[in-house]
Amino acid sequence: MEIKGLIAAGGKGTRLRPITHTQNKHLIPIANKPMLFYPIETLVNAGIKTIGIVVPPESEREVRNVVGNGSKWGVKIKYILQPYPGGLAHVIYVAKDFLGKSKFVFHLGDNIFKSGIEKPLKKFLDSNANGLVTILKHEENWRMGVPYFDKKGRLVDLKEKPENPPHKYCIPGIYFSDHHILECFKGRDRIKPSARGELEIPDAFKYLLLRKYSVETCEIDGWWKDPGQMKDLIEVNRMILDEFDGRIIEGTIDKKSEIVGDVKIERGTKVVNSRIRGPVVIGEDCIVKNSFIGPYTSIYHKSKVLNAEIENSVILKSAEIEGVRGRIGDSLIGNFALVSEGKNGLPRVHNLLVGDNSIVDLL
Repeated sequence: MEIKGLIAAGGKGTRLRPITHTQNKHLIPIANKPMLFYPIETLVNAGIKTIGIVVPPESEREVRNVVGNGSKWGVKIKYILQPYPGGLAHVIYVAKDFLGKSKFVFHLGDNIFKSGIEKPLKKFLDSNANGLVTILKHEENWRMGVPYFDKKGRLVDLKEKPENPPHKYCIPGIYFSDHHILECFKGRDRIKPSARGELEIPDAFKYLLLRKYSVETCEIDGWWKDPGQMKDLIEVNRMILDEFDGRIIEGTIDKKSEIVGDVKIERGTKVVNSRIRGPVVIGEDCIVKNSFIGPYTSIYHKSKVLNAEIENSVILKSAEIEGVRGRIGDSLIGNFALVSEGKNGLPRVHNLLVGDNSIVDLL
C-alpha cells in the first residue's frame, strides 16, 4: 500500500513577526531555500510520491505559487485547506479524505531533520505498528511534547509541555500512523480541544494507546531544528551553510573583488569591489558593491548590499542595505526592506529584525 506524506504549513508564525505579517513563515528562505522545501525533500528522499500540504485559506495561493504541483521533485502535491488554526491533530482531521486508508508520515512544515526519516519509516513499516512517534534528547524538553515509558521502555503516554519531565526526551515534529488514528475524531470518546482550544497531536496518539493499538518510538539521528524564532532561524541557516562544500559562481565578479571559502553566487548577480568570505549563498539578480559579506550569510534574490558589512544573517527578497557604518550581524531583514544609515551614525554592530517593506534609518 502507498505511504502518503502530510505536511502542516499553517499557523500564524507569531514568533517571527513582523516578517510573518505579510508572508507564510514556511516560505521564509533558509540558506536561500524556502523552509517548506526541506520537509518536502525529506519525504521525497524517503520514497514518498504523494504529498498533501495543509494550508490556511489566506496563504493557499502564495504557497501553491512557490511550491507548485510537485513536478520539480517528481511527486504529486495536493493542497488541503485548514479553515482555522485548530491544532496539529486538526491538520490530520482536515486531511482525512486525502489520507483515506493509507499509512502516512506527518511532517511539520517548519521542522528540519538533518539525517532524514528513513530510519523511523523503516521501523514503522517493519514493525507493522499502528503508529510511531520519533524521539530525541533535548535539554528544554519541558517546552515540547514528552513521551512517557513503562519499566520495559514501552510508550505508555504523551504529554504536552509537562512541568517536570522524568527524562530529557522530547517528540520532534514528525509522526507516523495508519488510518486508525482517524477514529479519534469520531464518537462520544473522540478527542476534545485542549485548554488553548486546539486538538493536540499527543491526544491523538494517546487515543491509540488507550485502545491497545501499537505505537512504537524511534530515536532520531543527527540534528533537528524548529526555526520558530529569529535566533533559531539564523542558527539553522548557519548549520545548513556549514555543510555547504564547494564554490559555484554563476554571476559576475570584477577583478577588485575577493572570494574566500565556500560560496555560491547565482546567475545575474554582480559583485563589485567587494570581499565575500564563505560559507555564503547569494541568490539571483543581486548587487553587492563596495561591501563585505561575511560567513553564514544568505542573501535572497534581487537584493542589494551597497557600502555595507554583514555576516551571520538572513536577507530576504529585494531587500536593500546601503551605507551602513558598523557591521550588521545576527539579523533577519525582510522582503523589500531598506536599511540605511544617517550621516551622524557611529561605528557599531547592528542586530536587526526588519519586517517586509520596512524602511530603517540607523542614526
